[in-house]
Amino acid sequence: RSATAGDAGKIFSIAQQAYAMYVPRMGKKPFPMLDDYGAHVRDGHAAVLEVDGEVQGFVILLPAGSGTLLLDNVAVSPACQGRGYGRMLIRYAQDAARTRGFERIILYTNVAMTENQALYPHLGFAESHRTCEKGYQRIYYAKDL
Repeated sequence: RSATAGDAGKIFSIAQQAYAMYVPRMGKKPFPMLDDYGAHVRDGHAAVLEVDGEVQGFVILLPAGSGTLLLDNVAVSPACQGRGYGRMLIRYAQDAARTRGFERIILYTNVAMTENQALYPHLGFAESHRTCEKGYQRIYYAKDL
């Protein structure tokens, strides 16, 4: 469902928990731990996944121009990881992109997040390019819808 103002704190909390494991690998907090989720919710760019009535995951979806939607962030609370919820949220993002008339969806991960690099090709995403943004080494993936 679309996130509401009351979800912003929980989204921030999930991001802190889900990305904490990467701090030692990266030597700093991943950008999702620093993002402004209140703004994403206010701007209508956030959606949440509820499990037993509690928010346990989220996606941030941003228009990226040229018929492309950016899946800027997908995260699931550690207590609910390993149950397919991340894949479910990525499918939600793809469905939302199609519904909104986007022709392509892109996402990125940090070079230190090797688990994601293994997952995205299995979901039909192909690596498109690598770049440094906001001080982070990112790998971008794309999928035509």
